Amino acid sequence: MATKTRPLPPRPLQPDDWSALVRPGSRVFLGSYAATPHALVASLLARAEQLVDVELVHLLTLGESPWAEERFHGHVNANALYLGPAIQRSLVAGRADYTPSFAFEIPSLFRQRILALDVALVQVTPPDKAGRCSLGVSCDITRAAVDTAPLVVAQVNPRLPRTAGETLVDWKRLTAVLEAPAELPEPAPSPADDIGERIAAHVALLVENESTLRIGSTAPAAAIAAALTHHEHLGIHSDRLGDALHALLRSGAVTNKRKGQHNGESVVAYAVGSRQLYDFVDGNKKVLFLPSDYVNHPATIALNRRMVAIAGAQQVDLTGQVVDDSIGHKFTGGFGGQTDFLRGAALCPDGRPIVALRSTAADGSSRIVTDLAPGSGIVASRGDVHYVVTEYGIATLRGRSIRERALELVQVAHPDHRADLLAVAKARKWVPVYEKLATAPARRADGLAPTRLTLKNESFVLRPLQPSDERRLQEFFYSHTQETIQSRYGYMVSRMGRERAYELVNVDQTHDLALCLVEVQGPREELHAIGRYYLDADGRGAEVAFVTRETKRRYGMARVLSDRLRAEAKKRGLVFLHAQVSPENEAMLGLFQRYPHKLSRIAGATAVHVEMPL
Repeated sequence: MATKTRPLPPRPLQPDDWSALVRPGSRVFLGSYAATPHALVASLLARAEQLVDVELVHLLTLGESPWAEERFHGHVNANALYLGPAIQRSLVAGRADYTPSFAFEIPSLFRQRILALDVALVQVTPPDKAGRCSLGVSCDITRAAVDTAPLVVAQVNPRLPRTAGETLVDWKRLTAVLEAPAELPEPAPSPADDIGERIAAHVALLVENESTLRIGSTAPAAAIAAALTHHEHLGIHSDRLGDALHALLRSGAVTNKRKGQHNGESVVAYAVGSRQLYDFVDGNKKVLFLPSDYVNHPATIALNRRMVAIAGAQQVDLTGQVVDDSIGHKFTGGFGGQTDFLRGAALCPDGRPIVALRSTAADGSSRIVTDLAPGSGIVASRGDVHYVVTEYGIATLRGRSIRERALELVQVAHPDHRADLLAVAKARKWVPVYEKLATAPARRADGLAPTRLTLKNESFVLRPLQPSDERRLQEFFYSHTQETIQSRYGYMVSRMGRERAYELVNVDQTHDLALCLVEVQGPREELHAIGRYYLDADGRGAEVAFVTRETKRRYGMARVLSDRLRAEAKKRGLVFLHAQVSPENEAMLGLFQRYPHKLSRIAGATAVHVEMPL
């Protein structure tokens, strides 16, 4: 009976070993993100003259990328699964390749030998007493590379965190090792600014307590995390663990207790951030580093409770198509994990796939566009994204027609570009010709910013009425009894057509003011109450009016709207508000009598005139 030979322990790497390890035409995997083994790369490139047509496969790597330099062309050529800046330049010069792939599918490319690896270059911790090393802060696709490559060469770094999950590698699995202590890269955080905070405030309205989070690196992650610190029992299931999610963990908002799977544990594929983050994951059994074919698989993501996937984007067109891996024919990044998570959140019964982006690019051009440049890479289709958020608000897309999508997206575009966007939508007959622009209210943290509130243990959002509420207003109108219609409009109205509804929601909020209370049911918003004032000709006062859905009366909605209207009227310098009320409308009279007021009869009418000084 043949005796099974035990693997030999790895030998220390010698410079001359590369010619035997990496043969002409070899495909070599390079570890990703903060665990890129730069010492191994330097050693390999020092013998570049011995290398012939070596293909270096990798995701985004942090730090310098010397293999992308022209002097190594023909010796080592990159085939990137995600493009960093140096690889982008090499790609434009014709020296590199780019392989688009969903992150959850990349491990199968190695396992099924579609991208068959010959050598894997990785970074590991020193072995423990049981002879096991850890892959540290990068499990992602590295796990599959280590499992499938015949030869594994490791940079042994004692400063690499030893992490929990599926990161262990037997010391005897390694072919050769190079002991090279090195500090992990710590990317500088993006500076905080007002735009990011405004985007974050809108995103926070979409995140409920007990949600499970993924925040992509191209979204304003730090601002979003800061806006969520008062939420409760959040969970983490994310490809990337960065400083933003770490801050949420430290704040106590994340407990991972209500996720539905991996309760009590944060699930990630890799970590990139500060030394504080790396120290946090070192030996932390509550943070599991698992492979991308598990973490990023849409079916796995969908098993989480209230999965919220937040991704960035380069552009979104008026129908909801999202561009991120290329603008036209210029490749700028890759799929990464955003498509995986957007689709996973969409599959989750109560999930929310969100794209968050600034309304304009650095050059001032609109990132909400009518047309995508030929060749642009669509990373999310019209059906993948439920919400698009900019600093100007939330566009709700799920279940919305092209007409409604266009109006929603025009509404969150930068004001300087809205007229052009709407003109194109009209020319294409996507929206009726009667649609016109309303002056947008300021979307800052003031009286007009959307606000979540609770009435009778039910959650509502108070926000300005907006043009895309056209269909919602129709539904609201047809929910009324004839008695409500008579008392609200003063005469019998049998129909609320789309054009008339649009006239009522298309309010110049800098002149008049119209607020509403909506119940948010996933991507569906249902109007329950509207309060508005119409500015008098002399600008000193304004007439107020309210209407509430019959099923929501006695919730105090008119009072909430009235208080907010009064506060905004005071800020705008108005002197008084006034209204005409039927004596039989005891509820409305009671509301107005809460404030300083005086009543007077209107000659020849049954209505009572109420004047309320501010």
